[in-house]
Amino acid sequence: MNDRFLRACRREPTDRTPVWFMRQAGRYQSEYRALRARHSMLELCRTPELCAQVTLLPVEQLGVDAAILFADIMLPLIGLGVPFDIVEGTGPVIGEPIRTDARVDALRPLEPESDLGFVLEAIRLIRGEARVPLIGFAGAPFTVASYLIEGRGSRDLPHTKAMLHGAPALWDRLMSRLTDATIAYLQAQVTAGVQAVQLFDSWVGALAPCDYALAVMPHMQRLFGALAALGVPVIHFGTGTAGLLPLMARSGGDVIGVDWRIRLSDAWARIGDAGIQGNLDPWMLLAPFEVAAEAAREILADAAGRPGHIFNLGHGVLPQTPPDHLRRLVELVHKHTQAPPGRP
Repeated sequence: MNDRFLRACRREPTDRTPVWFMRQAGRYQSEYRALRARHSMLELCRTPELCAQVTLLPVEQLGVDAAILFADIMLPLIGLGVPFDIVEGTGPVIGEPIRTDARVDALRPLEPESDLGFVLEAIRLIRGEARVPLIGFAGAPFTVASYLIEGRGSRDLPHTKAMLHGAPALWDRLMSRLTDATIAYLQAQVTAGVQAVQLFDSWVGALAPCDYALAVMPHMQRLFGALAALGVPVIHFGTGTAGLLPLMARSGGDVIGVDWRIRLSDAWARIGDAGIQGNLDPWMLLAPFEVAAEAAREILADAAGRPGHIFNLGHGVLPQTPPDHLRRLVELVHKHTQAPPGRP
């Protein structure tokens, strides 16, 4: 087992800086596009053998140091009793947004084994084959709540902010239920075999720090407190969160994921005693490779070999990305950070 990713999560010395990519299984791969021509996103997620195939494909192709479970952050909604679809070019779509007491009260408790057994079976299949650690994941309660309230992805989150400010008791009840579901889901993933988990809070950067502290942080602290007992590293990731990083670090997580809108060293100064993951702008990989290579070298120089750095993009791999650019980027990171002979 290549364990440098797990060692970095624990801020231990590594022989090279570990690297993996969010959405490293996806539309930039011809093999994935061929599968999607025959199966919907949800069909791939619901079929453990296909899920395992898609999860492991980039590990062999790119040489990354971790696999991340192929799934979608909306899957727990199946157990909560919320119909949804994943629309090409749009993402998750909720047919009836949840904005009332009655709709929140109708949410069912998540039972991972019965509601999402296909995810857990996929994890067991992947662990039987993977030679690198497997990362499980879930959407953070705020981001999942924003989809439920808005009905789809939204940069401005008008209905979400209206509930947060105008109906705080309802907001708190929704967040509490989603936090319970997230804890149960990730506990089940760890039991099934994942060796680390990541919380995706993709939309939380829309909040002011005072709103995050009041309406999100208490739920995240409860969530991370429950996950701490699982004994696996936890990554806390968001985008547009430069102004929230100190609060995110206080909320919890062994590693804080950051996007490209802040220098790595500046982000590290804000989060303090934690690992850090990031943070190449994914759009760089659409330019000639040397553009991304130079930016990657600058990030590695900024990290300066400090234990606890995991190289990643600031968000997911874009569909237009040349696969060879990703493979060469992994090689560059490994070569640039290789420890001298005799040093671990």
